[in-house]
Amino acid sequence: MVSVAGKVAVVTGGRRGLGAALVDELLTRGARKVYATARSPYLDPRPEVVTAEFEAGSAESVASLAKIAADAEIVVNNAGILLPATLLTGDFENTVETFDVNVFGPLRIARAFAPILAANSGGALVNIHSVLSWLAGSGAYGASKAAAWSVTNSLRLELAAQNTQVVGVHAGFIDTDMVSAIEQPKSTPAGIAARIVDGLEAGDTEVLADDLTVKVKAALSGPVEQLSFSAAG
Repeated sequence: MVSVAGKVAVVTGGRRGLGAALVDELLTRGARKVYATARSPYLDPRPEVVTAEFEAGSAESVASLAKIAADAEIVVNNAGILLPATLLTGDFENTVETFDVNVFGPLRIARAFAPILAANSGGALVNIHSVLSWLAGSGAYGASKAAAWSVTNSLRLELAAQNTQVVGVHAGFIDTDMVSAIEQPKSTPAGIAARIVDGLEAGDTEVLADDLTVKVKAALSGPVEQLSFSAAG
């Protein structure tokens, strides 16, 4: 388990939505510094927050972030994209970009920050997935989150030797800009962020951040055809 108090954290996609709520929650729990990234430059007036421009799909951007945040002890892979791409008929480039950001982006971060976390007593790597890691639907997005879940589970095994806690987070709809057009019940970013940090500090390897995700995880042993999500397209 990793206590947040006094730690240095990185939150990708920390400018808005769940990322911004995670920055707030980490600071509330006593983090002494949080690096928060976005695709374009921005300012945060809080002295504990260091902002940085970042592209999850760019190896150069990942390397630059690792150089800036060489004191990181907690890394949260939150940056992601949701593009309207069905697997069979959608723009294939959208599918490629979705996997590049949602799957290979967190993997690039993990590879870049693993030595940093090892040098800083192991620390923690937190990857934000989705309830769609287990549900069929939402085209490339759902498929990318399933792949990201598998990557996280493998990283947990590979990082165990250096005492890095690897946490996989699953959640349903969160009230953010990404899903603003989807009419479904949504959790607040602040509530989800609190549950994520609770899990981190409790030593959990997996956080089921809302009731929907708990129900879906429990149904995984049932027939495959039950694991579909028509509202996700």
